[in-house]
Amino acid sequence: MDQENCSVTCSVTIEWTDRQGSIQKKVNHRSGSLRLYRNNFREMFIEVRAEKANVTTKLPLKSISVFNKFMTEGKASIKFTEDNCTLFLSNAPPAQLVSFLKTIYVKITNQSEQGKNLLKEKLLSNKSLGGVQEISPATSAEVNRAKEKAISVSRATITTPSPSALKKRKRTDENIARSLTAKKLYENPTTTQMTEEQKRILDAVLNGKSVFFTGSAGTGKSFLLRRIIAALPPDATMATASTGVAACHIGGITLHQFAGIGLGTGTLERCYQMAARNSSASLWRRTKHLIIDEISMVEGDYFDKIEAVARHIRRNERPFGGMQLVLCGDFFQLPPVSSRDKKTKFCFQSSAWEKCVHFNFELQQVHRQKDPEFIKILNSIRIGRVTDEIATTLKATGKQKIENNGILATRLCSHVNEAEEINEFQLNELQGESKVYVAQDSDQSSTQTLNQQLTAPGKLLLKVGAQVMLLKNINVSNGLVNGARGVVIKFADNVPVVQFKSGTQYHAKVEKWSLKTSIGSIVHRKQVPLKLAWAFSIHKSQGLTLDCVEMCLARVFDAGQSYVALSRAQSLQSLRVLDFSNQQVWAHPEVLMFYKKFRRNLQEMEMIPLGKKRKI
Repeated sequence: MDQENCSVTCSVTIEWTDRQGSIQKKVNHRSGSLRLYRNNFREMFIEVRAEKANVTTKLPLKSISVFNKFMTEGKASIKFTEDNCTLFLSNAPPAQLVSFLKTIYVKITNQSEQGKNLLKEKLLSNKSLGGVQEISPATSAEVNRAKEKAISVSRATITTPSPSALKKRKRTDENIARSLTAKKLYENPTTTQMTEEQKRILDAVLNGKSVFFTGSAGTGKSFLLRRIIAALPPDATMATASTGVAACHIGGITLHQFAGIGLGTGTLERCYQMAARNSSASLWRRTKHLIIDEISMVEGDYFDKIEAVARHIRRNERPFGGMQLVLCGDFFQLPPVSSRDKKTKFCFQSSAWEKCVHFNFELQQVHRQKDPEFIKILNSIRIGRVTDEIATTLKATGKQKIENNGILATRLCSHVNEAEEINEFQLNELQGESKVYVAQDSDQSSTQTLNQQLTAPGKLLLKVGAQVMLLKNINVSNGLVNGARGVVIKFADNVPVVQFKSGTQYHAKVEKWSLKTSIGSIVHRKQVPLKLAWAFSIHKSQGLTLDCVEMCLARVFDAGQSYVALSRAQSLQSLRVLDFSNQQVWAHPEVLMFYKKFRRNLQEMEMIPLGKKRKI
C-alpha cells in the first residue's frame, strides 16, 4: 500500500443527528477529500476537507461502522457512533475507495492489538493534543495480520443495523472489523496486481491523456479497462463497447445506446437532433471520461459522427467536446460490420482519430496462453502470416483427442445460425426429460436488451448429457471459471449437476448478472450460469478462454476471424483444427499499414511524466 491509500477524493455529505435519529446538521461537499492522520497519542482521525471552501471536519476513528455494499459503484458510508455523525461518500473512484477502506481496516485491526500500550502511553504522556502526523502506509506485516482476520470473519453485516440493535450491542474493535465486510475488501477485483505495462497505461489515463491501447488476444485488455474504470469517478465516466457482450464484460453499455443517434445512418443534422433529446444530451454533457472497448468494430464514419455530435451537444469545439477518450481494441481481430456494397472503413481512417488520440500503447505480455510455441504461432497468424511449420503444427491438431470426462469439444462456427442449429440438433438427439430454466429479469421491459447483451440466456433447456459452458467465475482454484466446459450428469432438487473438464462437480445454482442502462439505472437477470456449448459462433466467443475447442475454418469470411477463433484456445493440446489451409488466414492490408506506422510512432512517442497523479 502506498500513501495514496490513506486518502480519497469524492462527493461527501456529513450528517449529525440527535439520540432519536433526527438530523441536527447537514453539510454537502460536491468535491471533497478525506485523509487519515494521527495525533501525538497515535489516535486515528479522518479529516474531511472541502476542495473549494477552506472548511475541514475532523472525526476520531473509533466506534465506527463502515457500510461498503456499494463500494464498487463508488459509494460507502462511515458512521461515528459516539459523535452521532455519518459520512456518506459518493462518486469516488472505486479502486481508490476500496484501498482507503482497506487501509482503515488494516490500521484499526493492528491498533486493536496495541490498544493497552497506547492507553498506558496516553496516561503517562505530557504531550499536547495538537500534534498531527500522516498515517504511514500499511506494512506487509500489518496487511497480513488484517488479511488473516478478514478470512476468519464468517459473515459481515452489509446493511445498516437498526438503532435499537446498535443500543443493545457494544461495538468492540472486532465488531468494527466485521462491519467493514472485510472479506469483500480482499476479494474485490480492483485490488488484483497489474503488470508494469498495464500500470503505465493507467498512469497516462490518470494524467488526463486520451489514449488508445491495443494488444494481441489474451494480453489483459479487458482486465486493464476494468481497472481504469475503477480508478475514475463513476458519475463522470461512461464505459461503452461496440458490442453488447463486450459492454457487459466491462460493466458498461453499448456505444450506440450512449450516443443516442441510432445506427448513425442519418445526416449529421439529423444526428444532432436525435442526440439533443433530454436523456441523450444530459449523458453527453455530464461525461468527462468516455471509454470505448472493441474499437476495431466501430465504423470510421460513425466515429466521425459521434465526435461531431459531442462537440455540438457539449458546445465545445475541442476534439470530442473536451472529453477524455480511452479507446481499446485490436484491429487485427474482427472488423466493423459493413454492407457488401460499401468498403470497410476502420476507426483509425476517420478524420477524428488523429485529433482525438494523444498516446498509443501496445500490451505485449500474453496471459491467456502459457506455451511460447503457441503464442508465437498466434502472433504470426494475427498478421496473416502462415509458414509451412505453422501449417504442419495446426494440421496435426486435427488428429488430437481432446475430450475427457464425457466433455466434447466446443465447435467454433463462422456464422451464428450454424452454431444455434448444431446446439438445437444435438439437444434433441439426447434421450430423457428436458428441464427448462427461465431467467428472472428485474425489469420485463429490458428483457430484449438483456438477451442481446448478456451471455446468460433468457430461456435455457437442458437434459442429462447436455454439453454446457460455465458463464461466471464461481471458484477459480477449482477450475470453475467463465468459459469452462462441462456436461450435465444429473439433476438434483431441480438443479443441474455438471461435471467439468477439470474433474470438479458443480451444482449449478442461480447467479445474478447486472447491466447498466443508458440512463444510469441497473437491471438484473437471475439465471443458471450455463449455456449450451456443442457450438459457439466466433463473434460471440470474443473475450472467452476455452479449454476444449474444435474448429473448421473453411467458411470464414472476414479478416481476423481465424485468428480470433484460434486465440480462444488455452493451449495447442486443447485445440483441434479440421482441414486447415493457409488460405483461411489473412489480415486486412489497411490494418497492416496502420500497425506498421503505429509501432514506428511508439518508438518516437514522448515519455509520459510519471509524477503525482492529478486529482479527478
